[in-house]
Amino acid sequence: MSERRNTLLPDELVEQARQVIDANRAAGRRIAVAESCTAGLICAALTEIAGSSDVFEAGIVTYADEAKMDLLKVSSDVLETFGAVSIATAWAMAQGALKATRADVTVAITGIAGPEGGTPRKPVGTVVFARARRGADPKEMVADVKQFGDIGRGGVRLQAALCALELLMPGASPAP
Repeated sequence: MSERRNTLLPDELVEQARQVIDANRAAGRRIAVAESCTAGLICAALTEIAGSSDVFEAGIVTYADEAKMDLLKVSSDVLETFGAVSIATAWAMAQGALKATRADVTVAITGIAGPEGGTPRKPVGTVVFARARRGADPKEMVADVKQFGDIGRGGVRLQAALCALELLMPGASPAP
């Protein structure tokens, strides 16, 4: 390859982001993400692609619970009852991102990258994903929990970003 590599991100992440941008451009869809444990990694990957602005609308990083409540309108009841790393929270984040943007589809991600923060019920490597689509029945919940294991903070974040990008593909299966 004669072209000099011009990114700090892993090749597989950038390539998947390229596929997401190209597929959504072809489908005429705008996308947005709400990130917690990946802290902008998905946004960084999407914006590595030249011309991504005609597909990628917004990224909202809400690392703290207060930011989830303020920016994505996740209710304190959801956070107190289910915790930040839960399907209920991820779903509320995806819905909040949909309401806060003009995107056609949003994906939210929240999890425990480690090395601390895990519990027996939610160990390090637990990541929750949710996708919301404009015009869909709000009861049509697309969410799932993945257990990546304790593969290191960077490993969890990379695998989580790859799964979130897969959910942004038109025609993606209901669960990552």
